[in-house]
Formats: sequence, structure tokens, C-alpha cells
Amino acid sequence: MKISDLVAGIDYRGNFENKEAGCITDNSAKVCPGCIFVCIRGNHFDGHTKAAEALENGAVAVVTERDLGLDNQIIVSDTRKAYTLLCAAFYGHPERKLKMIGITGTNGKTTTAFVMRGALEKLGCKAGMIGTVKNVIGDTEEPAALTTPDANDLFALLGRMADAGCEYCVMEVSSQALAQRRVEGIRFACSVFTNLTRDHLDYHGTAENYMAAKHLLFENSDIAVINIDDEASDYMMSGTPCRNITFSVEKNNCDYSAKNIRCSAKGVKYEIVSNEGIGRVSFGVPGEFNVYNSMGAVVALTELGFDMKEVIDAVSLSKGVPGRMEVVPTDTPYTVIVDYAHTPDGLKNILLSLRKITEGRIIAVFGCGGDRDRTKRPIMGEIGTNLSDIAVITSDNPRTEDPVAIIDEILTGVEHHRNKKIIVEPDRTAAIRKALETAQPGDAVVLAGKGHETYQILSTGKIHYDEREVVAQILAEK
Repeated sequence: MKISDLVAGIDYRGNFENKEAGCITDNSAKVCPGCIFVCIRGNHFDGHTKAAEALENGAVAVVTERDLGLDNQIIVSDTRKAYTLLCAAFYGHPERKLKMIGITGTNGKTTTAFVMRGALEKLGCKAGMIGTVKNVIGDTEEPAALTTPDANDLFALLGRMADAGCEYCVMEVSSQALAQRRVEGIRFACSVFTNLTRDHLDYHGTAENYMAAKHLLFENSDIAVINIDDEASDYMMSGTPCRNITFSVEKNNCDYSAKNIRCSAKGVKYEIVSNEGIGRVSFGVPGEFNVYNSMGAVVALTELGFDMKEVIDAVSLSKGVPGRMEVVPTDTPYTVIVDYAHTPDGLKNILLSLRKITEGRIIAVFGCGGDRDRTKRPIMGEIGTNLSDIAVITSDNPRTEDPVAIIDEILTGVEHHRNKKIIVEPDRTAAIRKALETAQPGDAVVLAGKGHETYQILSTGKIHYDEREVVAQILAEK
């Protein structure tokens, strides 16, 4: 594609030879003859320092934020934004061929996305999905590397969805992706806000920055479906051009409310009340938070024009999500559950939900990731210890940090709960073994933090680590 065609929708200045561009990259290590190199300034590396080298290595143009005195430079105000717009144009703007549905929030994005995509298929609409667990392109499923991919990968995926005949794309939209302009230029037919709790402050710096990043999604949506039980809901609805639709479990002054909620080990049941009438939802995944997740899906699809009763029937057929309140098959008198809960709110939700359906004790195995927000560690320690009967504190993905140092920071939050039984074991497999050895009939052992992940990230690199396999191996040794 000619460079002039790629930059047609971008405000720029500079001169360039109007050559064919064979690819676009923001990675200096991937510069090749015929590519456009976009110089992005990050926290640790500035791509502008590689601009001249990129031209020497065959790049047909470089995109910069300042005049570097080079030939074939395209100067823009924001290279992150330009990179995304260039990728969209390079793949023929597939986002315009799909009805885009975005989901953002700290927790619940993955479950809501799975439910919505599954419901759309049952409603007769071919739908793709982009998210934390996997990407679905037509009839093909692929593992996901990021919740929201790099712009180049994202538009390539969207292009494949359009080519596969998809009408809709349901995607999780992370705060980092929004802050980094990875979805720039995409107009979402509908977006869902699940909730906002403490997370990713290692990246955003402050809770205010984190919230502002989430808000960007609704600035580019036609319909915003907002959980008004969350304190950040007013902010999410402010200053946007979209039509706000509200839902609630706790309030009546909303467009859709949930009533007569019943929670059990088999799932949640409730009535959804709106001007459209009353519908009875039966969602087969336990946990009161799944009322919110399933409800967000029902409301969004109804507001997109589908019949509410048909939507509810489709949602009620949805199955669980890998690593979300997932019961591990074991021939034991106690229950073992794997869950992705890796934030204070996520851990709180899973433990409170288990308390309502567990006859015996709750044994919680959890830790905190390394090289991530350190301020949440004592909070996780307080929640995990307070809301469980036995807390087994261990490693998650320590990355480059010392696992023992991470645990020490977690333990600063358990001072008021020293009367509780606390087991400290840095080795995650040994920690799981201790939890299983401690479990008695009727207990629930929840392995929190890894969820769908089948790896662990250590200082030496990433290793295979599937907790389902670990549990099976430990029980086979008995």
C-alpha cells in the first residue's frame, strides 16, 4: 500500500517518497526493507533514537513526534495514536466491517466477553472474540498473549474476523491498551463497564490515571452499559457523547435491576426488571459477582436490538470460563477451585461467594505478582486472611523479584488476623500440597491468582505450570 494512502487519515507534516509500504512496526528490532518504522517514546526506551538506523536498514519512512532532520520522516503529534491508525489503514479498516463491542473494568471482563460471544452465536450471529484467555476468529481459537493486543496484531485479528464472515467482535479493552491508544479510531457500537478497583497502579501511577484510561472507551462508543453500583460509574458516564444505560443489583433508579437473587453451588438465578418487562435469568456459574457479569451481557445485547427473552435464553445456556470459579475434577470429599482472582476485589469476591456455598472451611492459596503494584500486597494479605479459615500465602508470578520479599509485604496486612491459621510457603506447588493435606470433608480449597494461565513467570523465565496438573499429580502421590 502506498504511504500516501496509509497516512490519509492522519494529521502530519513532512516530506516522503510515496513508496509502497510492506509492513508497519514500532519495534526497532523488526525493521526490514520496505517497512514504516514508528518511533514511540516509552518509559525505558525512545524509538526516536533508532530512526536514522531504521532508514539505513531499508525503512521507507519513519514516523516521529519531532523533526529529526531526516529524509522520509512523517511528523505527528502522537506516534502511539498514529501507529494504531496506520495499522488500521494497512489492514483495510476491518473495524469498520464489524460491530464492535468493548468491555472494560478491573474484574469481570473475561466472563462477560465469553457470555456475550456465546450468546451472539446462539442468536444466529457469527462473532469473534479478543480477550485474556483466548482469541476466537471464526471457527478458530488461539491463545492470547495480551488482554488487548498490540495494534498491529489487533487489526490483523479484526481483518481475519471480517474475512471469516464475523458480524460482531466482542473484545476486552484493558486500561493499558486505552492509555497506549491501541484502539484509537475504533467506534464501538456498545461498551460495558463492569467495575473499578485497585489494580495496575504500577503502570498508571495513580487511581485517577487508571480511571481516566477506562473512561476513554466510552468517549468512542454509541452505547455505554454501566454498572451503577460501582463508585466510578458517575465518572464513566460523564462527558461522553454516548447513550448511557444503567444496571444495578442494589438500586432501583436504573434502567435494568436484578431482583430475587439466588446463589448456589450450581450458579446464580435472578429476575431482571426493565421497561422491556421482566426476565428470569439462570446462569450456571456460581458467585454473586456473576450476577453482574451475566447481567451486563444481557443488557448490552438487549440495547443492541435483540429481544430480551431470546437474549436471556441464550445467556442461560452459557458455560463457564476457564480459570474463573473453575471446579477441578477430584475424587475427594472437599472441593478444589481454580480462579484468576489476582486483585484485592477479585479475591474478596471469590471468598465471599464461596462462603455462601461452602459447608466447611475455606482454604485460600494466594500470592501477588512481582514487578507489579506493590501497594495492593498488604491489602491482598488482609482480605485473604480475614475472609478464609486458613490462608496459605505463596508465590504467584514473582518475575524478577524475590518471592520471599513479596510474601513479607503481603504479611504486613495480616497483623490483625494473627489468630487465624496462616501457612507461609514460597514454593507454589508445596503450598498447594499443604492446602490439600489440610483439607477436610466439606472444605473448599481455592487456588487464586493463576486461573486460566498454564505458566509461571520466574526470574529465570517462563515455565509450564498448570494448577490442574499440579493438583492431579499431588493427589496421585497419595
